[in-house]
Amino acid sequence: MAHDHGTMAHEAPAPDDHDRSEAHPDDHEHAQDAHGSHAHHGTDHSGHAALFRTLFWWNLVLAVPVIATSEMVEGWLGYDLPGSAWIPPLLGTVIFVWGGWPFLSMAWRDELTARKPGMMTLISLAITVAFLASAAATLGIGGLSFWWELAALIVVMLLGHWQEMKAVGQAQGALQALAELLPDDAERVSADGGGRTEHVSIGDLGSGDVVVVRPGGRVPADGTIVTGEASVDESMITGESSPVAKTEGDHVVAGTVATDGSLRVEVTATGDDTALAGIQRMVQDAQNSRSGTRRLADRAAAWLFWIALGAAALTFAVHAALGEPAQGLTAAVSVLVIACPHALGLAIPLVIAIATSTSAKQGILVKDTAALEAMRTVDAVLFDKTGTLTRGEHALTDAVAIDGWDEDRMLALAAAAESDSEHPIGRAVVAAAEVRGLDLPTAEDADTLPGRGVRARVDGHDVAVGGPSLLDHLGIEAPESLDDAAARWREKGGAVLTVVVDGEAVGAFTTADPIREESRRAVEALHARGIDVALITGDSLAVADAVAGELGIDDVFAEVLPDDKDQAVADLQGDGKKVAMVGDGVNDAPALARADVGLAIGAGTDVAMEAAGVVLASSDPRGVVGVIELSHASYRKMRQNLVWATAYNAIAIPVAAGALQWAGITMPPAVAAIAMSLSTIVVAANAQLLRRVQLKPEDTPAD
Repeated sequence: MAHDHGTMAHEAPAPDDHDRSEAHPDDHEHAQDAHGSHAHHGTDHSGHAALFRTLFWWNLVLAVPVIATSEMVEGWLGYDLPGSAWIPPLLGTVIFVWGGWPFLSMAWRDELTARKPGMMTLISLAITVAFLASAAATLGIGGLSFWWELAALIVVMLLGHWQEMKAVGQAQGALQALAELLPDDAERVSADGGGRTEHVSIGDLGSGDVVVVRPGGRVPADGTIVTGEASVDESMITGESSPVAKTEGDHVVAGTVATDGSLRVEVTATGDDTALAGIQRMVQDAQNSRSGTRRLADRAAAWLFWIALGAAALTFAVHAALGEPAQGLTAAVSVLVIACPHALGLAIPLVIAIATSTSAKQGILVKDTAALEAMRTVDAVLFDKTGTLTRGEHALTDAVAIDGWDEDRMLALAAAAESDSEHPIGRAVVAAAEVRGLDLPTAEDADTLPGRGVRARVDGHDVAVGGPSLLDHLGIEAPESLDDAAARWREKGGAVLTVVVDGEAVGAFTTADPIREESRRAVEALHARGIDVALITGDSLAVADAVAGELGIDDVFAEVLPDDKDQAVADLQGDGKKVAMVGDGVNDAPALARADVGLAIGAGTDVAMEAAGVVLASSDPRGVVGVIELSHASYRKMRQNLVWATAYNAIAIPVAAGALQWAGITMPPAVAAIAMSLSTIVVAANAQLLRRVQLKPEDTPAD
């Protein structure tokens, strides 16, 4: 134990921890919707890859005769087709209007009207300059004809956009995949009481309806099991591969699968109120949120427009001054194209989209990408004890009986007396007897002794079960063997109960909130990464120290009032720590909000989830390590993409402007378009590598 914070507050007792749309080649409105504010890459590109694919193939077909009948190609191959002089301007105009329209319309609608010129404006400026110069030359005004370059440029730009949208669409496809978890219809029990069932759309379900879920079927809405039992596959929600046994009274979530049994479920939530819909909203919000790195990339992309515009103007001016206006215009168009901030604008959003969608499939729901980005800097993790490191429910951990008494017999009598009890400890005793397979005799005349325990008549014996005050109430002293065991248990923070039969203390047992098996591995994995681990609880210092000692936790905050949990976070931050808080309760919300990163355990309350930046869909604390892995991996990809995108522009713009013309190296507009598209593909391919990151607890290494 590195440090104990003992009692932070004494004023009150510690709390008891007891429709997919088809693409149409002429539907440019779809293209506009696809890109939205493309300069800022904050909109949904998914579902529109088919549109740009169609535009690419049709315009490629039109571009072939434009290129084949251009003066340059005819000169290379030594042929001169009759009437071929009008093919480039006619088909080139069609390509400009049809293939170029998505770029022109998005530049006007999303950038110029918003006074935020960006990538679409650069593309539009490049193809418009090439078109106007070529049209003028065709009409005998000037001699700068770029018909084949214009056709090639637009075709390559369409190809680049098709691949970009395809990549982003795959990343954002997680939302569609989540929606597809729901069945199209449900088998609802008729309300006439006859037991008949009817197939209805899930949109027709309402709270209170009872639905039948057959083996292998998906649960159509959140609800509570009325009858039946089954193992339910919740992996699509929690990321945990093992099915969970569910029976009458248990809650089930829409989209999960009843693997081996039939259930009747009373619907409690439908549509946007289901847990699945909540997960979809979290993923969408995360993909739309902006971290510091993303804002930096957005600003750089905005500045790149003015840099490119200035470089293009300077390029043309220099070449014109040297008596090479045609070459200057060609180089200026190349500069405008090569500087399109495609790669820079895509560097961060695509990483975010893939990170959030991939993590959602593995049980980590990122609500705020700034929280995900900050997780890599965390050097202290503060766990709420109950329900996070422990199971949040009492379990019998040890028992002892006096000489002459069988431990199972003693436990059976105690469990019989507690059989109707609603107290967590009473339920723990009954559960322990059931686990041992003990036959419980019938209890009669059961009576609760407030603050002391319970009393009942069992098998002709007067049986009482309770804590130390019970013995005082009955005027009984426990044998030394029981006292010694009780002392050991109390040192470890366990609750001690004595079993009295016919006025004699015949045994004792202890209950505790058992530590999750996964907690030890979570702490070890965090320590292996150089991260301190702290525990906070409203329990006594003895209980907190026992848990911390078993897990190897560095710091303890014990007997903390609910309202003071955020102060513990502030104390750690005051020591210079970057703190991640992990909790599940309403009283954890202020601490989750104050922490540098708040993580809510998925089995916790809605309030805790609202305050957190990341939600772990399962209750496995090793998920925290998965978030750290995801943070490091996604930040690494962001940095790699930003370095590539900025280095590419730093080198490509001078080359396109003619800086290496003295060495015979030039870059025509079509080549510039290819280079720009390739840079985008590199960024997209690099981001796709995030899909390899394993975030499930069982895949998370300890070091």
